[in-house]
Amino acid sequence: MNDKKSISKNETMKTEPTGNAAMQRLGWSDFFQRQLEPEPQTSTIIGRVIGVRRNYFLIHDGTEERLVQASGSLAQKSDGRYAVIGDWVLVTDTRVDKVLPRRNYLSRGAAGGRGKQNDTATKEQLIAANVDSVMIVCGLDRDFNLRRIERYLTLVYNCGLNPEIILTKADMHENPFEFEQQVQSIAFGVPVHLIFLNDDTCLTHLQSALTFGTTAALIGSSGAGKSTLINRLLGHERQSTAAVSDAVGKGRHTTTTRDLLFLPSGGMLIDNPGIREVALGDSRESLETAFPDIDEYAALCRFHDCSHTSEPGCMVQHHIEEGTIKAERLESYNKMQRELQYNADREHKSANRIEKENRKWIAVKVKQMKLQQIRSAKRS
Repeated sequence: MNDKKSISKNETMKTEPTGNAAMQRLGWSDFFQRQLEPEPQTSTIIGRVIGVRRNYFLIHDGTEERLVQASGSLAQKSDGRYAVIGDWVLVTDTRVDKVLPRRNYLSRGAAGGRGKQNDTATKEQLIAANVDSVMIVCGLDRDFNLRRIERYLTLVYNCGLNPEIILTKADMHENPFEFEQQVQSIAFGVPVHLIFLNDDTCLTHLQSALTFGTTAALIGSSGAGKSTLINRLLGHERQSTAAVSDAVGKGRHTTTTRDLLFLPSGGMLIDNPGIREVALGDSRESLETAFPDIDEYAALCRFHDCSHTSEPGCMVQHHIEEGTIKAERLESYNKMQRELQYNADREHKSANRIEKENRKWIAVKVKQMKLQQIRSAKRS
C-alpha cells in the first residue's frame, strides 16, 4: 500500500463536503452532494476509490488514504454497483456500504467475448468512473494502428465521454507529424498530442488540461508508453516501465492494478493495465460519432438500407473511388457495425430468455398450487 498522503490539513468532512477544497481536489461536486441521504450518519466517511486490489479498495477521504473492504452484501452485487476506480463511496469503519451514483463511467465488453458465440460478448466490464476525459495512448512504433484507434474512439464515444489521443515515442521518426495528420484524418475534432521523450514542452498542453479537480483515464496497449508518460507528468519515477520486445513489437504489462494518481497540476490520472482486446458494447450510435464522414455520405445513398458494398447509387463507395474515404476505413466501420449489432441482438435475446424463464417459473408455481389444492381437497 502506498504511504499516506495528506491532500489538506483540514479535518475529514463527513456530512458537508461541499466547499471543502480537499474534497473538491478529489473531484467532489454538487452532483455527488445531491446523492447523499438528507441526514447521513455522523460515523459515515465519504471517500473516493483511488486504488483497487484483489479484495480491498484504497480510498481517499480528503485527508488521508484508507484501506477498506466491500460489505458482504455489496461484494455479491454484479449489476455495476460494485466499486471501481474513481467511484465515490460511503464507508463505515473499514467497510464500503454504498457506491454513490456515477456521473459517468468508462467500460468495454468483457475480454475474450469479441467474436465468440457466448454470453461474455455482452457482459460489461467497468474500467473507471467519474472521469472528465479519456486519453488514448498509442506509441509510434509497432503499436501504431489506425484501425485500433478507431475502435478506441468508438469505445469512448459509446460511453458518452470525450477522447484525446496521445502519440508517444515521436522521437523515433524524422517526421512524426505525418502520423499526427493520419490520426487527425480519422479522429475528427479530437485533440491529438505528439509526445517527445527529450522535450518537456510537449507536456504543457496536457498539464494545462489536467486542472484542479479534473480526472482523466489513460487507456492503450501494453508498451504504448503510458507509464513513462505518467512518470513525466508526476515529475518522478512512480510507475515501472519495461522495454518493448523487438521480436513481436509488444510490451509487457508493467501496470497490473488500476490507480488514481495526483498530479502537481491539480488534476488526476487513472492508470489502467494495457488493453489487449478492445471489445465494444452494444450502442450503434457511437459509430456515428467515430465515423462522421461515412455516416454523412451514407445518408445520401439511394437506398436507406444500403450496405455500401455493390448497390447502385451508393455515395460511400463513390467517395472511396474518389479517394475521399479509404477502403480500410469502411471495412473497419462495417466490422464494428456487425459487432455492435451482434451484441445488441445477444442482449435482446437474453432479455427474451429471461422473460421466457419467468413465464416458466410462474407456470411451475401455478401447477404446484393446483396440486396443493387437490391434495388438500383429498385430505378433507
